[in-house]
Amino acid sequence: MSETTGESQDARQLEALPAPLPLPAEAEAQLAEARRVLDETSLAARLAGMAGTPVEALRARLPAAARGMVDATVRKALSKALETAMRSEPGRSLPGLSTEWLHRGLAAASGAAGGAFGLPGTLVELPVSTTLLLRQIGAEAAAAGEDPSQPETGAECLKVFALGGPSPGDDATETGYFATRLALAQFLPNVGAALMPRFIAAIAARFTGPMMLKLSVQAAPVLGAAAGAAVNLAFLEHFRSIARAHFCVRRLEREYGADAVRAAYEVLAARARHRAA
Repeated sequence: MSETTGESQDARQLEALPAPLPLPAEAEAQLAEARRVLDETSLAARLAGMAGTPVEALRARLPAAARGMVDATVRKALSKALETAMRSEPGRSLPGLSTEWLHRGLAAASGAAGGAFGLPGTLVELPVSTTLLLRQIGAEAAAAGEDPSQPETGAECLKVFALGGPSPGDDATETGYFATRLALAQFLPNVGAALMPRFIAAIAARFTGPMMLKLSVQAAPVLGAAAGAAVNLAFLEHFRSIARAHFCVRRLEREYGADAVRAAYEVLAARARHRAA
């Protein structure tokens, strides 16, 4: 194919993209950054890079017997963590210390303590680290104007564990952002009611993949102490950025309408795919 032909095809593809975004420039920029985080961030890739080991090798490192325990452990951890994290004012910190740094310190200490005792210690530590993650997610929700004490906000905080970039190696993120939101909505038709077991199970199904990688990195005692702190910080940073992006989208939806934001998001996604092609 000639260079001229290729350029003409590029021009036709650009012309086929949707019309300019129906949002103000500042809102468009905020949505563009949120979309980049939600569509292009992979926790699995980050953990594999930290360990210097491919994702599949990390999964294989975890004993088969332990893999069957992870799902039930994650479900229990999510249920208990939500109640604890939302009840304890997630946006509150110690005097002179930001919420972010408080959570970073607690997450590092928790990961180191659990990792020091290998796989058993990590399984015990899981509810603690999950609660810390939810506290940080809840703080991001509060910063975006949401009330962490409301059941709907708690559900949205849990959804963050199911969101992220659709990397082929990331078991927790097999679909796009809005598709994931729609899929999870069917498990929670009434946000005013208690969170249903099916909703928790749906979140856990997507959160279990990253947790298995976490456990595999921390499975070796002593070495796991250092790895546990580093992995917990990686988890905290990843889900903090995902939460910030998710609650940014929700804030823009409240300000400009869900349909307008969804249309703008799709335009931005189409442009990103075009640039990557």
